Amino acid sequence: MTEDKKSGGLLRALKRMVSSTAELESEELRREAEREGARPVAGCSDREMVVLRGTIRAVTHPPQHEAPRLEAEFDDGSGVVTLIWMGRREISGVQAGSILRVEGRISCQKDRRTIYNPRYELSHVPGVA
Repeated sequence: MTEDKKSGGLLRALKRMVSSTAELESEELRREAEREGARPVAGCSDREMVVLRGTIRAVTHPPQHEAPRLEAEFDDGSGVVTLIWMGRREISGVQAGSILRVEGRISCQKDRRTIYNPRYELSHVPGVA
């Protein structure tokens, strides 16, 4: 083994030792998204059609007196985007911890990224084999 490979492996091991769990999870999310051919959220521009892959961190249900919609905080390790499905109060499988591949037009305003009514494909749903 060359000296460069040894030092590269040592640096990776040291990085893993000093990184927080959240940093390690974000790094893994970014690698998985890249393997799937998805764009990183951080690199998306306003009004661009995007394909993203990441994890639902939280789901928000608006009060009953408001128009029905389902909001989900989606994280791919590079950034967060809010997914909003209008006219829906729930979608089977869209819950915290689910891994999704989503497609849609991203809106970027005031440091908030949003995709309305994205197409989605569930890759993993917690508690489902």
